[in-house]
Amino acid sequence: MNRYGTHGKREWRGATALLALTLAGGLLLTGCGGTDDASDGAKDTAADSRGGSGMPAPDRPRGEGEQRYDGGTSASGSGEGEKNGDSREIAPDPDYLSTFALDVDTASYGYARRTLSEGRLPDPATVRPEEFVNSFRQDYERPDGDGFSVTVDGARTDDEDWSLVRVGLATRPAERQSERPPAALTFVIDISGSMGEPGRLDLAQEALGTMTDRLRDDDSVALVTFSDEAETVLPMTRLGDHRDRVHDAIDGLEPTDSTNLGAGMETGYETAVEGHREGVTNRVVLVSDALANTGDTDADTILERIATERREHGITLFGVGVGSDYGDALMERLADKGDGHTTYVSTGEDAREVFCEQLPSHIELTARDAKAQVAFDPETVAEFRLVGYDNRQVADEDFRDDRVDGGEVGPGHTVTALYAVRTRPGADGHLATATVRWLDPDSRTPHEESGDVESDALDDSVWESGRGLRVTATAAYFADALRSPGGDGGSLPGAPGLSELSERADGLADRTENADLRELAEAIEEANRLA
Repeated sequence: MNRYGTHGKREWRGATALLALTLAGGLLLTGCGGTDDASDGAKDTAADSRGGSGMPAPDRPRGEGEQRYDGGTSASGSGEGEKNGDSREIAPDPDYLSTFALDVDTASYGYARRTLSEGRLPDPATVRPEEFVNSFRQDYERPDGDGFSVTVDGARTDDEDWSLVRVGLATRPAERQSERPPAALTFVIDISGSMGEPGRLDLAQEALGTMTDRLRDDDSVALVTFSDEAETVLPMTRLGDHRDRVHDAIDGLEPTDSTNLGAGMETGYETAVEGHREGVTNRVVLVSDALANTGDTDADTILERIATERREHGITLFGVGVGSDYGDALMERLADKGDGHTTYVSTGEDAREVFCEQLPSHIELTARDAKAQVAFDPETVAEFRLVGYDNRQVADEDFRDDRVDGGEVGPGHTVTALYAVRTRPGADGHLATATVRWLDPDSRTPHEESGDVESDALDDSVWESGRGLRVTATAAYFADALRSPGGDGGSLPGAPGLSELSERADGLADRTENADLRELAEAIEEANRLA
């Protein structure tokens, strides 16, 4: 059982027991806890988002005197995950709540693939399981309007009493180019010396040029560059008859000196505010290897300097990472704390998909400060843990505190959270209720939606479940293995070795003839060879 993170549990339970006696027992402890259009199917064995039974999210915040276990963060409940995933610890009995901010980032998976293609195993600190999982499309039911649908399902692992439970959240499909709101995009482009490496600035220029031709006439583009200093190369410019002007600005980019990312962000947001357009989607797009070495290099300091622009004008951030040497931690923190998300591109095909397909289609926001809370039923669940989301955990009592930061999600997205769950012997009946809460991006009105799952949803084996759940499990097991010493074994229940996982991924790719799954299978095969 130690491989599931229970090695520190006896000490915790002892402390919990003393606390429980002090508080007259029976106190329910609270706990803390990305991505595209549907296609890779999932076998939905649970109720949809309109299920009403089971344990809902709590109706009110918990009392000041209650202790909580933060799913692997510090015992103080700061919500800031330790490096290398302290959230691997299983939430101790009797904590049956898990709360986290939604995240649609996928950069960790893209960067891992790039590293493996160069014959190196990725640094475990850069491997975030939720970003591996959210890199694959799911076929969750979509809501009719803005907001989310909630789907909860699961399956048994090869370890007795242990299952994987999947919480799937989906927004409405992205609108066609002609139907979405106009966009005002400020591109902040890193032109430091390191961006001269093939596959960095040249890749971004090619994709940005193609994107410029595909955007609508009523869209606007601004261009800011930074090296040791930042400069507005192109103020906010309505495309219309000015595409040649935009192309000239893009084609004229050349790598120069050091990386003052802080100056680039500050100038980028100032330019976005100057060109701010009412009734359109205003967004800053940062393209960088995030290897900041001049000026402000701390994410919190950088974000503090642009806080007013972000809050008053609602300008969101989209980070696009490039380069074999990549400042993953800085880019992730900027996105997580800066009302945005990140992705990573390493090939021309990746860049064209991000800039020419995803960005134009997903410019609009459908939800701000979105959070999820999963309530497990103590009658059927003995223990559980959330896989990943180490830096996105939220105190349970802050679930309905709309001042607490959540995640920003647009149309056409799916978000998947995976839990390792140990059920009680002979468990039968309600297993869990998942609730998502978000704010309307315009009115800031809060909304919620919930979905339930019963224990009989776990009858099938993970490897015999629907395609979507098998894809999720494969991606999660892969990330788990990369985060483990030696790159094999893993800490998830039922974790296969990389050799077995490679065979399963290869078979899944063959049966589906899906290009994304073929890339996953190849990455696992390479990791197995290197490990």
